[in-house]
Amino acid sequence: MNEMITITRAEYDRLKEAAEDLADLRAFDAAKASDSEGFPSELVERIVLGGESPLRVFREYRGYNQSELGRISGINRVLIADIEAGRKNGSTSSLKKLAIALNVSLDDLV
Repeated sequence: MNEMITITRAEYDRLKEAAEDLADLRAFDAAKASDSEGFPSELVERIVLGGESPLRVFREYRGYNQSELGRISGINRVLIADIEAGRKNGSTSSLKKLAIALNVSLDDLV
């Protein structure tokens, strides 16, 4: 028995789009079911499109100035300023402490 099926390009495109829509719906459902916090699109745009420092964006979103974040995280304010300005990357240990203080994942900051 022949395993091939022939369909029109239009039907193929329709099926492909339906499969992509289904994948998007499943991803949305999984995100809604998770306990992770969602962030406003403006934050993502500032980081992805605007090229701003994720540390600065999340710090401002949480309502902290650099000194407050330093006190909460145990990281020197000068290092925070250097990371935000792109002068330093920050060690994994420092970034973990900052992520914990900001209640974000380490991946959100790097």
